Amino acid sequence: MKISVSAGSNKIVFVFLLVLVFSASRAADSFFVSLNGNDNNAGTRESPFATIAKARDAARTLSSKIQPAIIYLRGGTYSFSQTLEFNEDDQDLVIMPWPGETVVFTGGITVNPTKVLRLSRTEYKNEFPEFLQNKIGVLDLREIGIADFGDLRSVGFSRPYMPSWLELFINDNPTSLARWPNDSTVLMGNVLDKGSVVRNGDQTNRGGKFSYGTVRPAAWKHSNDIWISGYFNYGYAEDAVKLAAIDTLVGTFTTVQPHLYGFESGKAWNRWYAYNIQEEIDQNGEYYLDRERGLLFFYLPSLITKLDLSLLKEPMVAIEGSRNITFKNISFEVSRGMGVYMERSEGCLISDCIFRNLGSLAVSIGKGITPFESQKHEGSGQEASRLLGSLDQHMYENTTFNRQGGKNNRIVNCHIYNTGAGGVSLGGGDRKSLTPAGNSVENCRIHDFNRIEKSYRPAVSIDGVGNRISNCEIYNAPSMAILLKGNDHVLEYNNVYDVCREIDDQGAFYYGRDPSERGHKLRFNYFHHLGNNHRTSAVYHDDGACGMEVFGNIFFKAGTIPVLIGGGQDIAYSNNLFIDSPLGIHVDNRFQTWSRNSLAKDGIIDKRLSAVKFDQPPYATRYPELAGYWKQDPAVPKRLFFDSNVFVKVKTTRKGEDSWYNWSDTNRVGDTYPYNWKMMDSRHFVPDDTQMMTPPGWQTLPVDKIGNLKNYK
Repeated sequence: MKISVSAGSNKIVFVFLLVLVFSASRAADSFFVSLNGNDNNAGTRESPFATIAKARDAARTLSSKIQPAIIYLRGGTYSFSQTLEFNEDDQDLVIMPWPGETVVFTGGITVNPTKVLRLSRTEYKNEFPEFLQNKIGVLDLREIGIADFGDLRSVGFSRPYMPSWLELFINDNPTSLARWPNDSTVLMGNVLDKGSVVRNGDQTNRGGKFSYGTVRPAAWKHSNDIWISGYFNYGYAEDAVKLAAIDTLVGTFTTVQPHLYGFESGKAWNRWYAYNIQEEIDQNGEYYLDRERGLLFFYLPSLITKLDLSLLKEPMVAIEGSRNITFKNISFEVSRGMGVYMERSEGCLISDCIFRNLGSLAVSIGKGITPFESQKHEGSGQEASRLLGSLDQHMYENTTFNRQGGKNNRIVNCHIYNTGAGGVSLGGGDRKSLTPAGNSVENCRIHDFNRIEKSYRPAVSIDGVGNRISNCEIYNAPSMAILLKGNDHVLEYNNVYDVCREIDDQGAFYYGRDPSERGHKLRFNYFHHLGNNHRTSAVYHDDGACGMEVFGNIFFKAGTIPVLIGGGQDIAYSNNLFIDSPLGIHVDNRFQTWSRNSLAKDGIIDKRLSAVKFDQPPYATRYPELAGYWKQDPAVPKRLFFDSNVFVKVKTTRKGEDSWYNWSDTNRVGDTYPYNWKMMDSRHFVPDDTQMMTPPGWQTLPVDKIGNLKNYK
């Protein structure tokens, strides 16, 4: 039967749907908030509240709820000067826009573009070359009431997570501190003084000195607050330090802060760039803040439709001890800190939200550690809420730290990009008891998440027990995509590409140096187009990492060493597809060679196994192989299984002694691509494993289920 609908009946249907939406909203306990509201109002659609906090308090007074109460936000931008808090009194609550309207949460302010003066019309014009005077704008921050600019600080390997300084966003795009070179780096020259080597216990805090090898710094007259960023020693440890002196006669930099490993040069990645330089405002998207005068100079785009400045350092939203709180269809943006923080929460959901233009990460589930006062590779600190701080350094030494991340909390269908220091910190679960949390990041698109901090600031950092990352699309990062700690995590159906673009000796997915971290499943992920000319991997089992099942993944152009197993045990690779790489799998015995001290009595491995009482329940029963870790020589890799994997155009399938692993004759090696060769350079093509010779029992890869399943505008 064919049904035709006239224009008139269309109008009736539309009205009917509106009635349904309104009726549904009134069937539940609901409150309304509007930028034009008043907290003395009744909180109805006709008489809305002015603040979300008032609506939250009203929801707390409800004597009973048949279904979750709803706080409807009318369209507009809601500015936060402090954290919106939810605690144990809050449960069964949904915060969302009214249908068809757009809601933005901001931790900054929007400035009228008319406040910006063209440099040529100000008294400061002689501070810049004449050809730039009509291309640079000036904004007097004190005139608009801003006095807290935040301080530039060292960011990088072993540095704490902290809020950013004041940032400028033009037309919803982030700008950057004026730098040189604009889009490249400079090779370090000879190191004259490596500075104090903090990693070796030297806390004298002496900066380093090296030759910079270019004439450009001679033009930097305003040099009292210039910083340099680079890989000053190892290729996985990017750092940023302030310059104490620039000697243009001999061409040397002297730094204020030391680098953790001491400054060294000679490797291809030992390169630097300088930033926060007034004279280098020479392209769109660059700015410089004169902190003494409160003047913001920036390169003018052809048109300014929107100009924002970030202010808030704390999380915009904190959910602590709450149950079943949902935030849906909200954009969190323009803040110095993170978007959402959770702890001790249960069943909370962040759905269909956007997190962008933040100075830190998007979401943290679980507590952090108060930032250490001095730089450390590891140490013990004070646990703290609403920040991450020195969490990584604390967990290196305190591997069973329970972050109190609650359980069954989910980040779903979110778009996270242009963040300063990673995407999501996903904690939850107790390692001592192996109690799972069931927290997850699902179906999210996460990219361009290292604007400010690069080293060990992944798209998702997962720790604790029993958490999950699934169907995420992760791309565009200088370093890793996923960093793992803990037990029994599941990583599945993720699409990871264009990461590890700068570093050396790192993987898109990385974990290691703790044999008790077991029970993980890595399945049906697609790792492709990874790395650079240095040593990069898709999956890096570092320094004795153990206990992972790797099944049904695709590795296509996945770095120089797609899989690296550094002396581990109890790892199984099966039904995986490797395509187009010089090497498939690398296995080594580092615990017999350069890393033998890791196995010393009271060494790092001994301490981490003792911390979980590895030879007693629940570890001894959950992971039977672990109980005998010291009974067989742990320096030798063992129980590494590779079967029913397919290698296509892989020059060398594996590297390592045959006695270190079990290599089945069910593995297949071929030289024919299993899909249309014309699509080889696309980031989004779909491999077809039905066209190739596969081992008996091969499970066809569910490529249609891999990656982000939601379309974003």
